[in-house]
Amino acid sequence: MATDKNDFYQERNRKTVERIENLKEELPAFADEFFIGIENQTSVLTRLNYAYDLRIFFDFLCKKKFKTKTPRELTLRDLDTVSSTDIEKFVSYLSSYEFGGRQESCNERAKARKLSTVRALFRYFFRKDKLSADNAAKVSMPKLHEKEIIRLETNEIAALLDCADSGEGMTNHQRAFHEKTRVRDVAILTLFLGTGIRISELIGLNNDDIDFTSCSFKVTRKGGNQTILYFSDEVADALARYIAEKEDDDEIPADEPALFLSLEKRRISSRAVQNLVKKYSRIVAPLKKISPHKLRSTYGTQLYRETQDIYAVADVLGHKDVNTTKKHYAAISEDIRRSVAGRVKLRESDSKKDD
Repeated sequence: MATDKNDFYQERNRKTVERIENLKEELPAFADEFFIGIENQTSVLTRLNYAYDLRIFFDFLCKKKFKTKTPRELTLRDLDTVSSTDIEKFVSYLSSYEFGGRQESCNERAKARKLSTVRALFRYFFRKDKLSADNAAKVSMPKLHEKEIIRLETNEIAALLDCADSGEGMTNHQRAFHEKTRVRDVAILTLFLGTGIRISELIGLNNDDIDFTSCSFKVTRKGGNQTILYFSDEVADALARYIAEKEDDDEIPADEPALFLSLEKRRISSRAVQNLVKKYSRIVAPLKKISPHKLRSTYGTQLYRETQDIYAVADVLGHKDVNTTKKHYAAISEDIRRSVAGRVKLRESDSKKDD
């Protein structure tokens, strides 16, 4: 029911807000004003990431600049003395740093995200006339190099689904559980590969979200918007087999609305889905680190191959900016480069010379 789905997302948001509030206890008091000010323009997950990033930033400032203070004791007057050079040192520091007794490091993308967070903080207080300058805006973002596009090839897609169906290649320990989860796992993998659904959308699905008459289902996208997505006969068959199996399971509570369940007969967790994707992909593609998001990218690539329409791919995947989708186009470009590699002949073949 819709109320059950709303309850699920409300509970998840409540827990995330609770984590933010706990993290704010480790931040300067003025950070509370910042989080209140950006609440209407950001998602709760974005604010959680901001809290994690700012915790590291203020820890750095107290280690390197305000050595007699704790992060909680910092003031806006202190923040106003932080120069662009200080922020550049912070970005460099992220290459290798200690936090909470652990050695950490950030790649260029993680550095860019943390700098983006610091920029948002400075921009907010500068616009409120509480900082004399927006020094974070003077710091250049790290140059991001294109990441290698990891996705499954067509033969690997079939091999992944066959592996989940048969259990071939599994250890004895994995086989012990396989028969209990086989139909569910095939349905989950088929849904990822056949629709490009996000993992958060998948675990949030309820039984009554699936409509076999129109081969469609309802998902809640980022930001809470609901969208109807459509699926193929292959996806329909996998879902129908799983739902039929559930109907014969007397151990499932009658009031459990979730579509995909754990062995404990509760809504499956994100971690469990990640682990099952990893389990099967390690068997069929051991050299690739395949995650649910990589299955989503695989679908995006396959869809672009079939449609040649980047805007259709963006719409189905729920990307607000088509530039986000162009990584799938980059994958196609690789195919094009490979296909034309032998087109240019440098010397005539022996047979032509004889002519």
